[in-house]
Amino acid sequence: MTFTTENHPGVCAQPSDVSRGFVLNHSMLRVKDPAVSLDFYTRLFGMRVLRKLDFPEMSFSLYFLHRPQDGHPPPEEVGERTAWTFRQHGILELTHNWGTESDPAFKYHDGNAQPQGFGHICFSVPDLDAAIRWFDENAVTYVKRPEQGKMKDVAFIKDPDGYWIEIVEPARLKNLGR
Repeated sequence: MTFTTENHPGVCAQPSDVSRGFVLNHSMLRVKDPAVSLDFYTRLFGMRVLRKLDFPEMSFSLYFLHRPQDGHPPPEEVGERTAWTFRQHGILELTHNWGTESDPAFKYHDGNAQPQGFGHICFSVPDLDAAIRWFDENAVTYVKRPEQGKMKDVAFIKDPDGYWIEIVEPARLKNLGR
C-alpha cells in the first residue's frame, strides 16, 4: 500500500477529486527594501528572479523567486514564463509596498513576536555544516544555531526583514519525532 497521509483528528481521509492537481505554488513575504532582500535571497540561497510585476495603481511590486533545477529551465518568453512560474512548487514571492525602503522607522511584524502568527519558511540544504559556514562567512543573524537548544541539527536564521528561515539537512532528520 502506498503512503498518502498520516491520520490525525481533522484529516480528511479521502480528498475530493476536485482538488487533484492543486499545487502549493508560493508563499509571500512583505519586504521593506527589495534591493536588500533580493541580494539576500539570490546571493545566499542562489534563488533567481523569475518575474517582477509592478502595480503602479496600487503602489506595489511583486518579485517571484525560485531555485533553478537542472534540466528544467524557465521559458524565455515573458508570458510563457509567467504561466510557468504559477505552475511551480516552492516559489517565494517578495512583495514591496513602495516607499517603505525610505522610511527608517518602518518594520514588518515577523510573526514570531506577540501576537504570534506566521512562523517561518524553510530551506533544506544538502550539507548543514557547509551551509552554516556560508552563513557565518556572510554575517547572517541567527535565531538558533544547529547545536543550540533541544532540537539539534536545525538552524534558524533571519532575513533582512527579520523573518525566520529554518535550515535543515533532510538526512539528519530521520529520527525527528520518534
